[in-house]
Amino acid sequence: MLKKILIPIKMPYWWQDLLFAVPRIVCGYLLTSDFGAAKFGLPWSPVDNNLKFFEVAFWFPNDVAEYGGIFAMFPAFFAWMGAFSEAVGGIFLLLGLFTRPFSLLIFFTMFVAVFFQQFNQGTWNMLPAMGIMWVSLFYSILGSGRFGIDYLIAKKND
Repeated sequence: MLKKILIPIKMPYWWQDLLFAVPRIVCGYLLTSDFGAAKFGLPWSPVDNNLKFFEVAFWFPNDVAEYGGIFAMFPAFFAWMGAFSEAVGGIFLLLGLFTRPFSLLIFFTMFVAVFFQQFNQGTWNMLPAMGIMWVSLFYSILGSGRFGIDYLIAKKND
């Protein structure tokens, strides 16, 4: 009886790969459709934000400057990089294309969001950025998996 319980269930490998891809796809979608689109002009950005294509929201550099230090010295650059990593990095994460470099960019952006923007707002406000931060760290190490374009490119080059 105990032997039957301890024997692992055999699942097809594609199920494991699909379960591995789900957090990447969900986080990429949320980043690009909601978080990034509110700060960075994309075709699906809310109309009331009045953002042109690849334009950073007017309020975001001022928000970044309030973090102090190097962020106050170059607020436009860091605002542009943060908005770009959320909006465009989310697309690349969703597709599994250049997963490792974009995951690192997203990790650093979410790190700043957690510890410079949301830290004094309480744990509950930090959770979305913190969740995406840890998911992006996970994929920066392991890559996109079988359900990503990176896998198809690697397979074609072999």
